[in-house]
Amino acid sequence: MTTDHRTQPSTTPATPASLTTPARVTVIGAYGHTGRFVVAELRRRGLLPILSGRDPQRLAALGELYPDLETRPATVDDPASLDRALVDADAVINCAGPFASTAAPVIDAALRAGVPYLDVTAETEVVLDTIAAYGDRAREAGGLVVPAVAFYGGLGDLLATAAIGDWKTVDGDGDGDGHRQGAAAAAADRISIAYALSDWRPTDGTRVTGQVSSGRRSGGRILYADGRLQSRSGDAPRADWTFPDPIGTRPVVGEFTMADSATIPTHLSVPDIDTCMTVSAVEDLRSADTSGPVAVDDSGRSAQTFLVEVVATRDGETRRAVASGQDIYAVTAPLVVEAACRVLADPHRPSGVVTAGALADARGFLGALAPGHLTLDFTN
Repeated sequence: MTTDHRTQPSTTPATPASLTTPARVTVIGAYGHTGRFVVAELRRRGLLPILSGRDPQRLAALGELYPDLETRPATVDDPASLDRALVDADAVINCAGPFASTAAPVIDAALRAGVPYLDVTAETEVVLDTIAAYGDRAREAGGLVVPAVAFYGGLGDLLATAAIGDWKTVDGDGDGDGHRQGAAAAAADRISIAYALSDWRPTDGTRVTGQVSSGRRSGGRILYADGRLQSRSGDAPRADWTFPDPIGTRPVVGEFTMADSATIPTHLSVPDIDTCMTVSAVEDLRSADTSGPVAVDDSGRSAQTFLVEVVATRDGETRRAVASGQDIYAVTAPLVVEAACRVLADPHRPSGVVTAGALADARGFLGALAPGHLTLDFTN
C-alpha cells in the first residue's frame, strides 16, 4: 500500500535531517483506517514505521503489504508489550481509539522509552485529561506529548494560531481544566470555527469514540465560553454560516465542539470559542448507514471534501484562515507526520504537553502541506 500524494509545498516540509539513519516511528493502531494513511505518509516522507496494534491477525495482514517493515503486537493492558513496541523507536504515533482507553498507557510507555508521543484523538475530554495528567509529568521527565494532531484538534488549532498571527498570546500557565491562569490581554475576543463537509461516512472508530465521549458527557455537549469548557443540554442551536465560495451559505449546527476547544486555549488566551458543522454532515454522522468511507483513488482517500474556516475577532478587527482539501481521515496523516518530523528535526524541542498550534510556526506548518494536501487562504 502506497500513497500517491504529490505535495509541492510552499514551505519546505520538516525532515529529521539531524538523524544519520531514517527515524523509526512506532504506529499504534497501524492497521486502522487512519493508521494506514499514517504508515503510508511516514514512508513517503522517508521515515521507517514500526507497525503495532492489539490484533495480531490484522497486524500480520498489514505486514504482508509491507514485508520490509517490522510488526510488533502490543496491547494497552500489557505495559511490557508496549515497551517492546517502542524499543529503538525515535517517536510513537498513537492511532488507536478510543483514546480514552489507549492514550494514557501509550504516553506512559513513551515516557519510559524517552521518545516523543503524538496522537490523532478527536476526543476533547482525552485532550483535557492528557494536559492535566501529563503537563508537569512530561516536562519533569523531559518528554514531549503532542495530542490531537488531526483534522479535529490540530487543524483548527493551527488555523486559529495562523489567523491570530501577531496578536498577543497568553502569559501564565494552564490549570489542566481547559483554561488558562495568569493570562495577559486576550489574543482574541472570540474564535469561531466553521466546518463544511460534503458528506461524512464515519469509520467504526469514529462511532465508538463518539459513544465514549457522549457517555462521559451524559449525553450532553460542551462549549468553550467565558474562558472554560462548560456543559450544555437540550437541542443544539442552528443557524446559517456563509462559507467562502463555492460553498456559500449553509445551515449549520452550533456548539458542535471538537478537540480544537481543548487545544487552542493551552497557548492562546481567548474567552469564547464557537464551533459549528454543516447540518448535512451532522445528519450523516447520526445516520443508521454504517458503511464507512469508500476509497476513490489509489491512496485510499474517499471523495469527501472539506473546508474549515476560522474567524478570529478582537476589538472590532477580523482575521480569517481557511483550509480545504479531500478526506478528513486521510489529511490527518500529513498533519501528524509533519508534526513528528518537526519534533524529530528539533534538537531543542520543548517538553511537556504541547499542541500543534504551539509546536511551531503555524503558517509554516500549514504551508508545508499546501497545495498537495491543503488549499489555504489567509485574510489578516
